[in-house]
Amino acid sequence: MMDWTDRHCRMFHRQITRHSWLYTEMVTTGALLHGDVARHLDFNEEEHPVALQLGGSEPADLAKSARLGQQWGYDEINLNCGCPSERVQRGAFGACLMAEPALVADCVKAMRDAVSIDVTVKHRIGIDDVESYDFVRDFVGVIAAAGCHTFIVHARNAVLKGLSPKQNREIPPLKYDFAYRLKQDFPELEIIINGGIKTQAEIDLHLTRLDGVMLGREAYHNPFLMAGFDARYYADLPRDEAMTTRAAVIERMLPYAEAQLARHGGAGLRLNSITRHMLGLMAGMPGARMFRQILSDSTRLAGGDPRLLLEAMGRMQLVDLE
Repeated sequence: MMDWTDRHCRMFHRQITRHSWLYTEMVTTGALLHGDVARHLDFNEEEHPVALQLGGSEPADLAKSARLGQQWGYDEINLNCGCPSERVQRGAFGACLMAEPALVADCVKAMRDAVSIDVTVKHRIGIDDVESYDFVRDFVGVIAAAGCHTFIVHARNAVLKGLSPKQNREIPPLKYDFAYRLKQDFPELEIIINGGIKTQAEIDLHLTRLDGVMLGREAYHNPFLMAGFDARYYADLPRDEAMTTRAAVIERMLPYAEAQLARHGGAGLRLNSITRHMLGLMAGMPGARMFRQILSDSTRLAGGDPRLLLEAMGRMQLVDLE
């Protein structure tokens, strides 16, 4: 989710669900230890609970980065062992780490020794042509022995050569049964499933077998799917039904956009940095195409007026925005 789940995206999603955990885009240890820490780690207080996802393979660097994450107030540190991009492979981390479970265990232990918040691992079920369940079972076993309690399982192999990141999300077949078997073999662990999940019914089915479900692209492209999550999964009924509409989400984002532009506009922040994450809000609704067109209009966006959100909503041919 690099370049997707930035702080503006997470703030938008938080207007739809108050309790679902949010994850940052992957931040490399090099970016934190040798770059602009504030740019990578600053976030809005309203985002809690929020996890910092790290990319790296050096235990000492990951420990320092995890400590920074805790100091900045994150609720969880997540180690990415699932990204298959060539850029990540050149840094010898991401999905290629699955070939080195002992190193991952060292990384997890170093981070756990450095922080008091949870350290979790997100991974694939295999790499390249390794199709055996035993591979992922042994990987999880080694990491669990290092003290990791939570595993987020993207239930596809990662093909390190020959497929793009996009193809890696679509071509390797989903094997949800591998995640189910992990829960059977490690009942004491928290096993969360990820990959290709798009509907409420699919979420509910997985939750009969596993501890949690992570949404990626679907949460981004169809974010209002999350509107019922608080009531359904956290027993938190909305205090006011009017606050659960798409219109209410836009109205809550308006002061946020105004404040961010006033604070950072001179430093290069543009309205599109916020609105680009909101294009899917009206997915499946009459007039959704018009909504997207207005919020993608470079001429209108250049004006920097957040009230463009209201214009986009007003132009939709909707009777009821609920």
